[in-house]
Amino acid sequence: MEKPSEVVLFGTWSGSYCTRIKLALKLKGIPYEYVEEDLSNKSHLVIHYNPVHKKVPVLLYNGKAIAESLVILEYTDEQWNHAPKLLPEDPYERAKVRFWANFYDQKYKPSTYRVMTSKGKEQEIAIEDSYEVLKVFKEGIEKDFPRKSPLILNGDMFTLGFLDIVVGSSACNYKAVNEAVGVAQDPKKNTAFWSWVIAMKDCPLMKETLPPHDRLVAKIRSIFSHPPA
Repeated sequence: MEKPSEVVLFGTWSGSYCTRIKLALKLKGIPYEYVEEDLSNKSHLVIHYNPVHKKVPVLLYNGKAIAESLVILEYTDEQWNHAPKLLPEDPYERAKVRFWANFYDQKYKPSTYRVMTSKGKEQEIAIEDSYEVLKVFKEGIEKDFPRKSPLILNGDMFTLGFLDIVVGSSACNYKAVNEAVGVAQDPKKNTAFWSWVIAMKDCPLMKETLPPHDRLVAKIRSIFSHPPA
């Protein structure tokens, strides 16, 4: 077992990318020191350890820094390669998980951001576009992982896998997003996907790691300037 001082995570309490790393470290049973960062006034340590992007999360292990959440997740699974594994053992299965994790980050998350930053007709269009991207994601998951039902990729509802962590760290906050910006994500529009999200949200590890609902609502409103209804 690692000493807490050997593993340090720089993050923000509200950041879904940082939640990913918290979930992975907890799942692996790796104790760590957590350093909360103010992104409006970044510490010299974040800039030092992530000079390219100057963002969190940054994972520090024995003085060596790893940046970018997907990279950190893979590193965590390889560095501490005991069970539970985040990625499948089979190289092809791993490749498919990586593909859809990248799709989620590069296609779906930006589509939800456009919903949160728009209003009126523009927001309606953004919502429909986001639904279409989500449909592609859901159908791709069902095609590439046909034997997994429900869509929990680590076999049972209480063991999170790589893609569960990637998706759940943000999607499980959908109620806070909806409350902050209006109903932007409707579970009735894609029941298979949202049943997966609800199952992940019920996972005890996810419950204890997600940001507090009311605090997150206030944070989202402060960023996107949506006053309470």
